[in-house]
Amino acid sequence: MDPGTEDVLDAVGPRLRALRRDRGITLADLAATTGVSESTLSRLESGQRRATLELLLPLARTYDVPLDDLVGAPRTGDPRIHLKPIHRFGMTFIPLSRRPGGVQAFKMLIPAQPEPVEPALKTHEGFEWLYVLNGHLRLVVGARDLTLPPGEAAEFDTSLPHWLGSADGGAVELLILFGTHGMRAHVRAEPNV
Repeated sequence: MDPGTEDVLDAVGPRLRALRRDRGITLADLAATTGVSESTLSRLESGQRRATLELLLPLARTYDVPLDDLVGAPRTGDPRIHLKPIHRFGMTFIPLSRRPGGVQAFKMLIPAQPEPVEPALKTHEGFEWLYVLNGHLRLVVGARDLTLPPGEAAEFDTSLPHWLGSADGGAVELLILFGTHGMRAHVRAEPNV
């Protein structure tokens, strides 16, 4: 067996133990759920027994994780599907496009806030379009203070002072398109017949 494979297999036991402990599950509970004996699970976690597909499949189902996560397999396939979140201003931005210049697309997550947040308006060059997926967004643009529920959209010139946050303290999930200054959305719709 090559050293790379050996290293991957040696890491399975500690990874399984950490996952079980993080989930607060005992060996007895795990044995009852998976049908794998406590002693086998213990030896698997301690590295005294090698992982087999027969042992890993019920564990992956129980933990609700891909099999690759249990063995620490390297990612394969198209690297564009592995989005790297950006954390700024207490929010998470997940890039959905990679084309330099032009319109950039992001999924934006605003975490729940136990206390109301005072808007800190900012300005920058560009134009922004947004669509609320979940939660209630508070959008302040200039003197306007709006609450947008799921399904609502807005567009504005980012050279105007603006701020985005939760309207009710709950988490908000939205899609954002950001374009260079002067770019505007073009909406085409079929007329009602």
